[in-house]
Amino acid sequence: MIRNIVFDMGKVIIRFDPDFFMDREGVTDPADRDLIRRELFRSLEWAQMDLGVLSEETAEPRLLPRFPERLHGAVHRLLFAWSDPGDTLPGMEDLVRRLKAAGYRIYLLSNASTLQPIYWPKIPVSRLFDGTFLSCDLGVVKPCREIYRAFTDRFSLRPGECVFIDDLPANAAGAVSCGWQGIVFHGDAVELEQKLKALGVCPAP
Repeated sequence: MIRNIVFDMGKVIIRFDPDFFMDREGVTDPADRDLIRRELFRSLEWAQMDLGVLSEETAEPRLLPRFPERLHGAVHRLLFAWSDPGDTLPGMEDLVRRLKAAGYRIYLLSNASTLQPIYWPKIPVSRLFDGTFLSCDLGVVKPCREIYRAFTDRFSLRPGECVFIDDLPANAAGAVSCGWQGIVFHGDAVELEQKLKALGVCPAP
C-alpha cells in the first residue's frame, strides 16, 4: 500500500521553463536565447550546482565570461532568481492538498542547488510537504540509486510504500529500480490523479 507521495520539483510542482524565464527577462534575440540555453541551463556548472560542488555564487564567475557583457544582467537574474515568483503548475497545489487531506505523507525529492532552501519556503505549496531531500546535500543526483535509498533512510520509509512522480522517465525508473512505484508526469494534474488512483492512491474530494 502506498502511503508516501514523493514529488520532483521543477516541471512537476513549480514551473521550470527557460524560454518563459528568458521572455520575462526580455531576451528576444534567437542567438542570445540559444546561447543562454546552452551555456547556462545546460552547462556543466548547472549540473555541478545540483551536485553541491558549486553554488550560484561560485558558478557565476565561471559562467559570465561566456556571454557578451550586455547579457550579464539577464544571466545573473536567470541564475539567482529564475524561481521568482515560484509559479505552481496548474492543478498541482490542489492535488497535493487533497492527497495531504486523505492522510498521505508528502515529500519532495529534487535535483537542486543550495539555493533551494531559500526560495522553496516562499512558495505556498511548500507548507504541505512533510520533508524535502535535495541532490546538493548528498552529492548525488537522480537517477542514481543511491539518492532514492538515502531518501528512504532519511525519513525511515519503506520503498514499497512510496510512489515517485517525475517529468523525466529515467528518474521515475530509478525509483522503480529501488522498489518504489513510479509515475512520469506529463504536465497534466488530472492525468496524474488518474495514474495515482490506478495505484490505489485516493486523494480527498
